[in-house]
Amino acid sequence: MFLFKNHPVKLHLLRNSLAIIFISTLALLFNGCKTRQLKSGKALLDSSIVFAPGGEFASMRIPALIMSKKGTLLAFCEGRIGTASDWADMDLLMRRSKDGGRTWEPNVVIAPRIGGQPTSNATPIVDENGVIHLLYQRDYAKAYYTSSADDGQTWSPAVDITYAFDAFRPEYDWKVLAPGPGHSIQLKNGRLLVPVWLSDPAKLKPRRSHAPSCIATIYSDDHGKTWKRGAIVANNSPEFMNPSETMAIELNDGRVMLNIRNVSGAHRRGISYSHDGISGWTKPVFDEELFEPICMATIIRLQDKQNPAILFINPDNQISDGKPIPKYPRKNLMVKVSNDEGKSWPIRKVINPGPAGYSDVAVGPDGTIYCLYESNSDKGFNYTMVLKKFNMAWLLQK
Repeated sequence: MFLFKNHPVKLHLLRNSLAIIFISTLALLFNGCKTRQLKSGKALLDSSIVFAPGGEFASMRIPALIMSKKGTLLAFCEGRIGTASDWADMDLLMRRSKDGGRTWEPNVVIAPRIGGQPTSNATPIVDENGVIHLLYQRDYAKAYYTSSADDGQTWSPAVDITYAFDAFRPEYDWKVLAPGPGHSIQLKNGRLLVPVWLSDPAKLKPRRSHAPSCIATIYSDDHGKTWKRGAIVANNSPEFMNPSETMAIELNDGRVMLNIRNVSGAHRRGISYSHDGISGWTKPVFDEELFEPICMATIIRLQDKQNPAILFINPDNQISDGKPIPKYPRKNLMVKVSNDEGKSWPIRKVINPGPAGYSDVAVGPDGTIYCLYESNSDKGFNYTMVLKKFNMAWLLQK
């Protein structure tokens, strides 16, 4: 890419060529797929509202989304009470859909509000046995773990796992903790892996600042019974400023790749690799193709083993009519597709051109892709949670 840094026309032609090759490759792959949906090539794109503000809920924020082993969609968010503030009182909410998002069961309160202790950052994991694991935080000071063995119908009593975060204190004396947010992963070796971020701010009153910050992972090798800390991946520095909300994905070669939110002047997502997800992290580098508007993003692998594609989704509103947009507002939610394990992203489609913030993504067994994202119609943060469904036929559509 750097070879063409001063030659935008050549770079444009190169990207077009890569996109054509990628589309042709995917078309060949999908011709061999067994699912009717992919064989038909019928493009799918529709949307519906899953969580909406109203009553005591001023804003529905911070989505998480998973598809269970039984094909049930589980959507999570924070019902923020009275205000959209990160420090509002909150109920951690969940809804289930057994029909691919067409209908939804009523709200379930996974973690009820406690006055003065915001409850947030739902981080669910679906394991190979169908158990759903869920982490979240209270007051940015305590971390909790619960699980469901019946497809999200009932949940075990929440267990305090702050001890896994306390293990960082000799190295990093944090005042703020948070897992995720958004779905996390189980590695092929069975390890449950959760990216986390920590902050050791100078400002503690009236509310603790979320910066400066660092990122790491915590993990469980015994199906969620106990949790341990991994190595710190990156700390705040002039080169890589205030890394925070992070997503993990396991690559085909067994390495774990982190995709990292940061506030660096490059306005690009940070990338780091580890051979086991808990140690030996490479120094983060910027992915020049993944814009960073300073917002949480999501990443996932398509489930079809014949298709190596990885999807990345975040607001990407850096250019309009060929001109930079100041302040990079959270809008123009875009999905980008890679078939080379995240080295390049030649396919790009806009999911929602309007206001859109945090998002999470899940993939169904038939290849349907589900994106749950924040959207609103004004300049505030009184978000609604929208579910948009699409597939590779839509992504490949010109």
